[in-house]
Amino acid sequence: MKKNIAVVGCGYWGKNLVRNFSELGALYSVSDVNSETANNYANQYKAKHLTFDETINDENIEGVVLAVPAKHHASMANEAMKKGKHVFVEKPLALNETDAKLMIETANNNNVKLMVGHLLHYHPIFKEVNKIVENGQIGKLEYIQSNRLSFGRFRIEEDIVWSFAPHDISMILKLANEKPSIVKCNSKSIIKENHADVANISVSWINPNKEAKLVLTGSSAMLVFDDTKSWKEKLSLCSYHTKRTENIIDINKSSLKFIDVPKEEPLKNECKHFIKVVEKNLKPTTDGYEGLNVINVLETCSNSKK
Repeated sequence: MKKNIAVVGCGYWGKNLVRNFSELGALYSVSDVNSETANNYANQYKAKHLTFDETINDENIEGVVLAVPAKHHASMANEAMKKGKHVFVEKPLALNETDAKLMIETANNNNVKLMVGHLLHYHPIFKEVNKIVENGQIGKLEYIQSNRLSFGRFRIEEDIVWSFAPHDISMILKLANEKPSIVKCNSKSIIKENHADVANISVSWINPNKEAKLVLTGSSAMLVFDDTKSWKEKLSLCSYHTKRTENIIDINKSSLKFIDVPKEEPLKNECKHFIKVVEKNLKPTTDGYEGLNVINVLETCSNSKK
């Protein structure tokens, strides 16, 4: 494996990217605003410690991974792409449609690939969910409900909608295979004024119980992806049928069936994909256009709150 990937940002999530690219034998360098943090990871993973400017000007580096605050995504990605680097930027792709479009334009003009970190597209359970829906195993897809709830850590630079909902919006757009005709958002500021903490899809970072659940209701069955369960219980299918009488509709369901999916680490899959994007000049599964579609929904959500 060629060591040609640089990770910029070694914080809460960046350290996981550093670990994975190192385990895959592709990590060339690390960078962080905290020089001591970057130096520690460089020593731990036997990588170079470079500044961002050194990173984008190093000819040995072909791919740059940005795990930095969202407000810096657009500017840093554009700088890297103008230097001929393929870029993998964590979600959200940008904080507005204008920046997202400029990032796509920069990638196209410089003949490089732009990838956004919508991690669940690389989750083997979600891949199976998508396959089941495409094969019509739950009938016609009628309804999708997604919950992403936690307690504790929350971001200052973006609210809960922009921080948590990109995952869910990205999955729903993939499953529905079309853009929404109407977007409405209900949210509430609790911890910080004018900074949404709770919203429906549903997403929240002040819920006492952690939940990451996607429920799909089809015309003949329901499919549940519960990412907080043990691996063997993450994906379940429940068939049902309706019985009508004069004034009542009874819904009868079958017993729950767990679907076996080979276990893989989603983040490692995502990192492997970016390595292939860089080395084979492939179109990313979650490219800039997919990221832009999510940004469009997020901006509509934000506007609907005003």
